[in-house]
Amino acid sequence: MSLLFRRVRILKINPDNPEKAAIALASEVLKDGGLVAFPTETVYGLGADSLNKKAIERLYTVKKRPKDKPLTVHISRIEALKEMDVELCPLAEKLTRRFWPGPLTLILNSKKGKKIGFRMPSNRIALSLIEASGTPIVAPSANLSGGKAPKDAKAVMRDLGHNIDMILDGGQTDVGIESTVVDMTVFPCRILREGAVSKSQIKDAWHHEEE
Repeated sequence: MSLLFRRVRILKINPDNPEKAAIALASEVLKDGGLVAFPTETVYGLGADSLNKKAIERLYTVKKRPKDKPLTVHISRIEALKEMDVELCPLAEKLTRRFWPGPLTLILNSKKGKKIGFRMPSNRIALSLIEASGTPIVAPSANLSGGKAPKDAKAVMRDLGHNIDMILDGGQTDVGIESTVVDMTVFPCRILREGAVSKSQIKDAWHHEEE
């Protein structure tokens, strides 16, 4: 799949109170199969409609991401898991209660036995965009595969340039490192990547119910 030069649209957006018009424009781009970079609390993600095969193929090409490397689905509400035939085990429920919305990715099994990574970001721009799009969104970091994850819109532009359709510029991200990834499909559960949530925080959540 070849890449064509395109003029990327950059929209400044309020991170505390995202403008509805900007969110609506970005959601339409996603619905039409486009790629939109947007901030989460960790780093900027490159969003695509998870149900659009052409958009997913283009995302892999733009990022130069290995095809065997799976993508994480971003959701805006816990009910989306049931809509995708995914149920939470008791340990996963503990983690969602403690860390969602937030910088934690959980790999879960669907009822069909498919492993899927899920995250519910806490960033208001990200949540608003996912909700407005009406579909789960895949959003790996908005950089070339193997590169440094971007903390601002300028870094996205330097790495991906005119190969994407839109960038929502919400300023610098709060955390600046990627989410922690926990595989809940194996026993015992495994922390595959330690990021914004520490191993000690994960273990504490597993062993203590919230009040």
